[in-house]
This record gives sequence, structure tokens and C-alpha cells, in this order.
Amino acid sequence: MLGFLGEGGFGIVTKCRNTKTNEVVAIKVNKRNPEILQQANMEIFILEQLRGLDADRCNIVQWNGFFLDHQRICLNCLWDYIKDRKNQGLPISEVRPILHQLTNALSHLGSLGIVHADLKPRNIMVVNRHECPIKVKLIDFGLACPASKVNPGGCVGTVGYRAPEVMIGSRYNEAIDMWSLGLVAVELATGFPLYPARNDYEVLKFIIQTQGQQFQDETDYQSKDIRGCWEKIQNVLVSLIKQMLALDPNQRITPSEVLHHPFFSPGAPNPSPRWPVSLQVLDVSLINHS
Repeated sequence: MLGFLGEGGFGIVTKCRNTKTNEVVAIKVNKRNPEILQQANMEIFILEQLRGLDADRCNIVQWNGFFLDHQRICLNCLWDYIKDRKNQGLPISEVRPILHQLTNALSHLGSLGIVHADLKPRNIMVVNRHECPIKVKLIDFGLACPASKVNPGGCVGTVGYRAPEVMIGSRYNEAIDMWSLGLVAVELATGFPLYPARNDYEVLKFIIQTQGQQFQDETDYQSKDIRGCWEKIQNVLVSLIKQMLALDPNQRITPSEVLHHPFFSPGAPNPSPRWPVSLQVLDVSLINHS
């Protein structure tokens, strides 16, 4: 073992070296808890479904297997972390390939009927930050499940990245991953999360402020007038993000549609991320940067 990479509700992730191949890998060690072990078994099932895909072409983490150690299930995968950019946001020249690759990953998951259910910046692996264009992969399938087996009302995802239908306990499908990707897009471009909330109730209030009153009954919260905002991202990306963050999951843009969006057109400009535009509906000035 070379060190610890992270810790979460399911257990810890350690950085290790395979003594046979000399590969540096990550080992996920889950806690001795029946519910966590059950979820780990589902993760193994999902990863086995993904094993038939080309990890590099599909932008999904490579899985090398698992082993049992005293009733702990350990998942072995290649893992890294996103470089800290000190909340400056990434340039459009990096945002574009990252979003394209993550959408590609969601497209392949969708072809297998799989919902990732926890897409967020911490679950995006930067394969080689010095590569151009930057290469990323989707990791951590601990909450993933077949779309046909979703549990309405189940607590999936992470606060600030959960889709509205998850927060209010409605039935959900792969569209929740697109909502999360829209929030990741904002964070990559601006350096800050769009909904920096402590709980789902606060997130719903932010959504009402920025996108309308659909959830007013659930929160008893009145929407505010849309205010002018500072922004760093170009209009075509804003257009894409709005479609990713459609409140109605049936109206949310699909991975296939994203891949054909003008934002990814050949020859599209790469302006400075500080280029000012108006988001109109997505009011990023609501973020408290203090």
C-alpha cells in the first residue's frame, strides 16, 4: 500500500502497487455492514456489465476485479483525482473535451440501461492532466443500478448534484445523470458549484430562485426575481447547460443530443473562461463565494 486516496460513507480508497505487474492501482475497501455489502455486490454486478466495454473508448474506469478479505469486499480500479484549480474554473478548451467524454460515458451506460446515480467532480478521474486534450473517466459505481431496478424514494447521489425528481422521491431513470452532468459543467467552467447547499431543501430553494416555481409546494418557498449575474462561459455552453438542467426529466437533453450540440462542433471557439455573458435563467450570482 502506497497511501490513502479518500474516505467516504462506504469505506476507504487506498493507493496500492500490484507486486506482480508493478501497476499502481486503487483499492476500495468497504465497511463491514450488511447494507454496504449488498450495495457493493450491486456495484460488482454493474462493473461486470461494463467489463465488456472498451474502458478508454467509453471513458469509464477500468475494473480489474475484486477480492474478499474477512468479509470486506474490495474493488480494484485505476483511480486519480481532479487537480485543484483553486476555484478559477477550467478554460473552455478543457471544459469541452471533459464534457464530451463524460457524455460519451453516459451514452454507453445508457446503452446498457445503467444509471450511475452519483455523477460529480469527485467521481471524475483525470487520467493524464498533461495530455491534450485532457482525458477523463467516470468512476465509482457504488450507487449505480439498472434503470429497471431503481428504487423511487431511495437516497442516491450527493447533495448539490441530485436531480429534482430524486429529491422529491419520484421515479427516476438515466436522466438524473444528465442533470448531474449539467451541474458538473457549471462547476468546471466557473470553479464553483451552482447549488452550494447543505441539504436537499436548500437545493430546491436554489432551483426555485434560478429556474422557476415547480417545487414551491414542496419547499413553501417563493421564487425571487431573476437578477443580473457575472459569468465566465460562452452562450452556446449556457444553452447546453440549460437543456441539461431541464426540470422535467422527459424534456432533459439526452447523451446522443448532447454529442451533436453546437458546443462540440468542429472549429468552435475557445474563449477565455472569464468572457462575460448573461445566463438569464441560471443565476450564478446566487452562489455565496465567501
